[in-house]
Amino acid sequence: MTYAVHMQTLENYGAHDDDGKFENGNAYWKFKGGDTYLVSGVDRPADAMAFVMATFAVNSIGVKEIPTDVETQAEWEAKLADISDDYREFIWETVNRIDVGAFFDGKEAPRYYHQAAHAMGKELVQ
Repeated sequence: MTYAVHMQTLENYGAHDDDGKFENGNAYWKFKGGDTYLVSGVDRPADAMAFVMATFAVNSIGVKEIPTDVETQAEWEAKLADISDDYREFIWETVNRIDVGAFFDGKEAPRYYHQAAHAMGKELVQ
Protein backbone atom coordinates (compact mmCIF):
# COMPACT_ATOMS: atom_id res chain seq x y z
CA MET A 1 0.00 0.00 0.00
CA THR A 2 1.05 3.62 -0.50
CA TYR A 3 0.70 6.25 2.20
CA ALA A 4 1.05 10.04 2.16
CA VAL A 5 3.16 11.22 5.09
CA HIS A 6 2.97 14.96 5.71
CA MET A 7 5.81 16.82 7.39
CA GLN A 8 5.78 20.13 9.28
CA THR A 9 8.81 22.40 9.31
CA LEU A 10 9.53 24.75 12.21
CA GLU A 11 12.23 27.42 12.15
CA ASN A 12 13.84 28.85 15.26
CA TYR A 13 14.36 32.56 14.65
CA GLY A 14 16.13 32.70 17.99
CA ALA A 15 18.98 30.66 16.52
CA HIS A 16 19.70 33.29 13.85
CA ASP A 17 21.27 35.85 16.15
CA ASP A 18 21.58 33.97 19.43
CA ASP A 19 21.83 30.41 20.74
CA GLY A 20 18.11 29.68 20.20
CA LYS A 21 17.79 27.76 23.47
CA PHE A 22 14.68 27.74 25.62
CA GLU A 23 16.77 27.67 28.79
CA ASN A 24 18.30 31.02 27.86
CA GLY A 25 15.02 32.59 26.74
CA ASN A 26 16.19 32.72 23.12
CA ALA A 27 13.84 30.24 21.46
CA TYR A 28 11.44 31.77 18.95
CA TRP A 29 9.87 29.05 16.80
CA LYS A 30 7.62 29.65 13.79
CA PHE A 31 5.72 27.17 11.65
CA LYS A 32 6.89 27.01 8.04
CA GLY A 33 5.86 24.77 5.16
CA GLY A 34 6.51 21.08 4.95
CA ASP A 35 7.02 18.20 2.58
CA THR A 36 4.80 15.30 1.63
CA TYR A 37 6.20 11.83 1.02
CA LEU A 38 4.32 9.11 -0.86
CA VAL A 39 5.70 5.97 0.76
CA SER A 40 5.11 2.59 -0.84
CA GLY A 41 6.33 -0.85 0.13
CA VAL A 42 4.90 -0.83 3.67
CA ASP A 43 1.75 -2.41 5.07
CA ARG A 44 0.79 0.01 7.84
CA PRO A 45 0.52 3.79 8.12
CA ALA A 46 2.70 3.77 11.25
CA ASP A 47 5.47 2.03 9.27
CA ALA A 48 5.32 4.75 6.59
CA MET A 49 5.49 7.51 9.20
CA ALA A 50 8.33 5.83 11.12
CA PHE A 51 10.33 5.33 7.90
CA VAL A 52 10.00 9.01 6.96
CA MET A 53 10.88 10.07 10.51
CA ALA A 54 13.98 7.89 10.59
CA THR A 55 15.13 8.87 7.12
CA PHE A 56 14.13 12.48 6.48
CA ALA A 57 13.29 14.18 9.78
CA VAL A 58 15.42 17.12 10.86
CA ASN A 59 16.03 17.96 14.51
CA SER A 60 18.47 20.80 15.02
CA ILE A 61 18.54 23.98 17.11
CA GLY A 62 17.57 26.05 14.06
CA VAL A 63 15.14 23.79 12.18
CA LYS A 64 12.89 20.87 12.91
CA GLU A 65 10.96 18.89 10.33
CA ILE A 66 8.75 16.19 11.73
CA PRO A 67 5.92 14.00 10.40
CA THR A 68 2.52 15.19 11.58
CA ASP A 69 -0.03 13.19 9.61
CA VAL A 70 -0.36 10.04 7.53
CA GLU A 71 -3.17 8.90 5.25
CA THR A 72 -3.63 6.53 2.34
CA GLN A 73 -2.73 7.77 -1.11
CA ALA A 74 -6.41 7.56 -2.08
CA GLU A 75 -7.42 9.78 0.86
CA TRP A 76 -4.72 12.29 -0.06
CA GLU A 77 -5.68 12.30 -3.75
CA ALA A 78 -9.34 12.91 -2.85
CA LYS A 79 -8.32 16.13 -1.09
CA LEU A 80 -6.51 17.29 -4.24
CA ALA A 81 -9.76 17.19 -6.25
CA ASP A 82 -10.86 20.54 -4.80
CA ILE A 83 -7.83 22.57 -5.89
CA SER A 84 -6.97 24.15 -9.23
CA ASP A 85 -5.47 22.02 -11.98
CA ASP A 86 -2.25 24.05 -11.99
CA TYR A 87 -1.73 23.71 -8.26
CA ARG A 88 -2.58 19.98 -8.35
CA GLU A 89 -0.01 19.50 -11.14
CA PHE A 90 2.59 21.38 -9.08
CA ILE A 91 1.91 19.16 -6.07
CA TRP A 92 2.26 16.00 -8.15
CA GLU A 93 5.56 17.26 -9.59
CA THR A 94 7.02 18.11 -6.18
CA VAL A 95 5.81 15.27 -3.96
CA ASN A 96 8.60 12.98 -2.74
CA ARG A 97 8.03 9.39 -3.88
CA ILE A 98 9.78 6.74 -1.84
CA ASP A 99 9.61 2.97 -2.22
CA VAL A 100 10.99 1.41 0.96
CA GLY A 101 12.22 -1.67 -0.93
CA ALA A 102 14.07 0.47 -3.51
CA PHE A 103 15.66 2.41 -0.68
CA PHE A 104 17.39 -0.74 0.56
CA ASP A 105 17.99 -2.70 -2.66
CA GLY A 106 20.91 -0.59 -3.89
CA LYS A 107 19.42 0.17 -7.33
CA GLU A 108 17.65 3.44 -6.60
CA ALA A 109 19.20 3.94 -3.21
CA PRO A 110 21.74 6.64 -4.18
CA ARG A 111 18.94 9.06 -5.12
CA TYR A 112 17.27 8.44 -1.78
CA TYR A 113 20.55 8.75 0.13
CA HIS A 114 21.12 12.19 -1.39
CA GLN A 115 17.57 13.19 -0.48
CA ALA A 116 18.03 11.99 3.10
CA ALA A 117 21.38 13.74 3.41
CA HIS A 118 19.87 16.96 2.09
CA ALA A 119 17.08 16.70 4.68
CA MET A 120 19.79 16.62 7.36
CA GLY A 121 21.53 19.67 5.84
CA LYS A 122 24.39 17.59 4.44
CA GLU A 123 25.62 16.68 0.99
CA LEU A 124 27.08 13.35 -0.08
CA VAL A 125 30.40 13.22 -1.88
CA GLN A 126 30.22 11.40 -5.23
